[in-house]
Amino acid sequence: RMKYVKKVLGEDLRQYTMVVALVALIIIFNIVSGGKMVTSSNFQNLIAGNAYVLVLALGMLMVIVIGQIDLSVGSVAGFASMVMAIAARQFNLPWYLAILISLAIGTIAGAWQGFFLSVLGIPGFITTLGGMMIFRGGVIWISNSISVPVPSELKWFGAGYLPEWGPAFTGMNNSTLLLGILAIAAYVLAQMRKFSHSGDVTGEKEEFWPFAVRIAIVAVVIGYATWLFGSGRPGTGFPISGLFLMLLIILYYLITERTSFGRHVYAVGGNKMAAELSGVNVRRTYFLT
Repeated sequence: RMKYVKKVLGEDLRQYTMVVALVALIIIFNIVSGGKMVTSSNFQNLIAGNAYVLVLALGMLMVIVIGQIDLSVGSVAGFASMVMAIAARQFNLPWYLAILISLAIGTIAGAWQGFFLSVLGIPGFITTLGGMMIFRGGVIWISNSISVPVPSELKWFGAGYLPEWGPAFTGMNNSTLLLGILAIAAYVLAQMRKFSHSGDVTGEKEEFWPFAVRIAIVAVVIGYATWLFGSGRPGTGFPISGLFLMLLIILYYLITERTSFGRHVYAVGGNKMAAELSGVNVRRTYFLT
């Protein structure tokens, strides 16, 4: 039986340990809370309230893979966000220009700290510890320790939901329903493509049933998540912040798995000297990461 499970999930079942633990926790908390854990509003709030943490975690992914650490991510995000809020609220700049200024500040902060690491050779721990103190102080300085309200457009990015449209014959948010259908279709296409190329290396094509079972399991999970997010109170659906998170996950997947830069990150993180002897520009990889 374990042989069939491994054919569906892969040889290394340990990679699913955290997934199993998360599912177990959700079930336990749902039982203890009397069914208040697995609800539309709760999961919408979980995504909307923690999307920024996951965005920062995506950036930290390559930093940790390459063997470094960045202690300043929260302070840089806070400083860039505060500048965005002040630019939009106090200087009356258009919301999209405020976002571009914020992104530019984040880019400059990363390049500045990357310079100290890659060119001057100062360890990332020391560099970003100083950056954390500087940008945390910068937030307090420019805001006078007072929160700054932002225009409704910027609030929509952080607390908005996919819009409703069309007839409500399904009882769900149609934008969320469409997103779920597209997600299932994309996964099916990816698995079918993987199956069609399964025999390219070994010359022996894999069996189709593990792919079919995998598709069925993932389709059920995505379908349930779609129903959970789309069947909440009127005017809600899948959070906009979650949509941006999904797009960033896809982007980071393409960067790490499909580009030479992504392979360089893993090479430097695995063995810096071997990567350098193989022709990888270690300094540039450190800087860009």
